[in-house]
Amino acid sequence: MKLLRYGPVGAEKPGILDADGALRDLSDIISEINGETLSPAGLAKIAGVDPKTLPLVRGTQRIGACIARPLNFVCIGLNYADHAAETGATPPTEPIIFLKSLSAFQGPFDNVVIPKKSTKPDWEVELGIVIGTKAKYVSEADSLKHVAGYCVVNDVSERDFQTGRPGGQWDKGKGCDTFGPTGPWMVTKDEIPDPQTLDMWLDVNGERMQTGNTRTMIFNVVQLVSYVSHFITLHPGDIIATGTPPGVGMGKKPNPIWLKSGDVMQLGIAGLGEQKQNVLAD
Repeated sequence: MKLLRYGPVGAEKPGILDADGALRDLSDIISEINGETLSPAGLAKIAGVDPKTLPLVRGTQRIGACIARPLNFVCIGLNYADHAAETGATPPTEPIIFLKSLSAFQGPFDNVVIPKKSTKPDWEVELGIVIGTKAKYVSEADSLKHVAGYCVVNDVSERDFQTGRPGGQWDKGKGCDTFGPTGPWMVTKDEIPDPQTLDMWLDVNGERMQTGNTRTMIFNVVQLVSYVSHFITLHPGDIIATGTPPGVGMGKKPNPIWLKSGDVMQLGIAGLGEQKQNVLAD
């Protein structure tokens, strides 16, 4: 199933795509795409309904983040061997965990706003894991039992805030308002039998910047869910953004490329849909 949320900011309704890719309203079945919905029982309830029997949503709709506001927006740093190489970093021996501010969480087509005093804004296409059941001290053998599905995340980053200036650190560089477009939909895990074979890409102004595949992850989905759960209790509706492949702006040679007002980012992951954001200055 492909579950999504549509409508104005703060007034989104739950929806599902039917077999023809048409948007259907789920409001008579569930009230929101949230932790309750993402539980095995919640997903089974939706799966028992024929989407063709649901009201067809007509006209152009804003697509919001594919799930309601998570409790934890967890990110993994330097998790692709080829991305670590382009940045000159030593591949980590354990996953690098940081949290992305919930003010960054937004829809996949909403504008990305470059904050004041920003000098090095960058892009990162990432596979997002959506948690379906509470996960604490989970074994790798049980990891996927706690996954509801997957989505696209753009882990927009400000590199000077992250590492350049005094006091720079990952949360500061990753948590700015609008820096976490998520969606357009969450695809349930039954449609993605192997999350480690997914092609990924990102364009800026129509030029291909990132091309990668989840097979080059240093720590895979199974390992990450287990590992994170030993430090942060994961709740239904939480997201783990799993790192980015090569091609980020900071890795461009001979000179880095940074986002600027007026740029357009387009990105996607095979089977999980595409995003598009206009970049504006605050």
